[in-house]
Amino acid sequence: MDFAKVLLTVVGFLNQRGVDHALVGAFALTTYGLSRATQDLDFAVPRQVQGELISYLESLGYETLYRSEGYSNHVHPLGPMGRIDCVYLDERTATEMFRSTTDQKAAGTTVRVPKPEHLAAMKILAMKNDPRRTLREMADLQHILTLPGIDTNEIRGYFERYGLEKRYDELQTFLTSD
Repeated sequence: MDFAKVLLTVVGFLNQRGVDHALVGAFALTTYGLSRATQDLDFAVPRQVQGELISYLESLGYETLYRSEGYSNHVHPLGPMGRIDCVYLDERTATEMFRSTTDQKAAGTTVRVPKPEHLAAMKILAMKNDPRRTLREMADLQHILTLPGIDTNEIRGYFERYGLEKRYDELQTFLTSD
């Protein structure tokens, strides 16, 4: 996948329309020092732009593999265009997330990335929704919890919200056993 090309294409479209957005997922974690092999780009956008964004991606040749109120997945038949996953946020969540994004360098451009606590919330929700993702998400969460200045109480609150307090305790046990 040509991450720089796809990133510039999608971010350019969103910027032209004045749409709040953020790079999320594994690629966003690289801006916080965690490199992990990934084959896609993940974006968070307000829910109300879902139809327009999906239409745009399809106009570029992307096939929509899955679409729900909160998510969509798209793949392009040409390898360099790769896969794009989108998270559609309700108004309250979008307002909270986008007011705390920061500009970070990624793939030779500047992108907006959520604060680490919000990336953690997405990873915790992903574990709740698909327990098969637990090992991968826990590794990412372990990294997030070691970042300087991280609000561990906020992250613990997300674990509690989704009924995964035991997972938080497992991470804390592991992090303090060094």
